[in-house]
Amino acid sequence: MTLDARQLNTYFVLTEAVSLLQHHVEQQLRDEGGLSAVQFQLLARLAHAPGALTMTELADGVVYSRSGLTYQAGLLEKAGLIERGPSPGDERAVQVAITDKGRDLVARVLPGHAEGVRDMLFASLADADVETLGTIMTRVRDHMRALPPRSAAPRKKRSE
Repeated sequence: MTLDARQLNTYFVLTEAVSLLQHHVEQQLRDEGGLSAVQFQLLARLAHAPGALTMTELADGVVYSRSGLTYQAGLLEKAGLIERGPSPGDERAVQVAITDKGRDLVARVLPGHAEGVRDMLFASLADADVETLGTIMTRVRDHMRALPPRSAAPRKKRSE
């Protein structure tokens, strides 16, 4: 089975747009905060979570391997941006919480990050386009999460 010309063109446009956005975001995060994109994602998720998250919850949220996440978390912990410790509800799980220093860093880089995303992604779109794009990409994401690999699918919570 092959892609038709329209599908192939859409695929190329999508991958190019994602690459351009990702390059811009990574440059801004590196320049303003000394962070990689995945480190920023981890800190932002922790900053906006109602409390500490487990490493598994973080890995699911950023679709990142557990071993890669452990390495990144180690770098963030060494920099004093997060703290890790045993989970009170599951002795096998590791809980992660953002520190005040981590919150301050997110607060410092977030305005530039939001401005870059707005300029790169949303500036050329009308409000209706943003809504349509969000609807389409949500459907695509949900479809992708329903398929293998397992690391991209949300994990089922263990019964207590």
